[in-house]
Amino acid sequence: MLRQFSFLEERELNQALKKKTILHWIGLLSIKPAINFDNLIKAGPVSANIINIAGVDLPVFSHIDFEVGDYDLFLTPYWVDQAIDAFKGIIVIAKEIEVIKKGIEILRYELRITTQRVNLFEKVKIPETEESIRLIKIYIGDQMSNAVGRSKIAKKKIEEASLEEVLV
Repeated sequence: MLRQFSFLEERELNQALKKKTILHWIGLLSIKPAINFDNLIKAGPVSANIINIAGVDLPVFSHIDFEVGDYDLFLTPYWVDQAIDAFKGIIVIAKEIEVIKKGIEILRYELRITTQRVNLFEKVKIPETEESIRLIKIYIGDQMSNAVGRSKIAKKKIEEASLEEVLV
């Protein structure tokens, strides 16, 4: 059996691995003078494409742009470049996970709506329609019986009328 949401789990595992790799050097961020990464790296809006699966529009992560502030390459430690790249990677994965979770939420909502519709038809509309078909069949059967009876009466009257003409 397929595991549910394996793509999400893969991304979350990837995120955990990236966080684990920065644990070795994260202590460098506290060295004085501390570097303010809030001003150094800013994430732009997330770009997501929309794909249509079975009539449902789902977002798919495309990319995210970053603005990297200016910093003096001679005055900042050499590991800042690696830190910026690591933070970019972690932010990208976090935003990708957000988009995946939003898609899962959309799918769950659509599944619930579809399940409600299926139940409506199975439990209400189909039985109502079957009962209506049964009543229509009874009505048509009665009309056919009446038509046969009327045709026999008409035939009998025609025979009587033709017999009277012969006798007259």
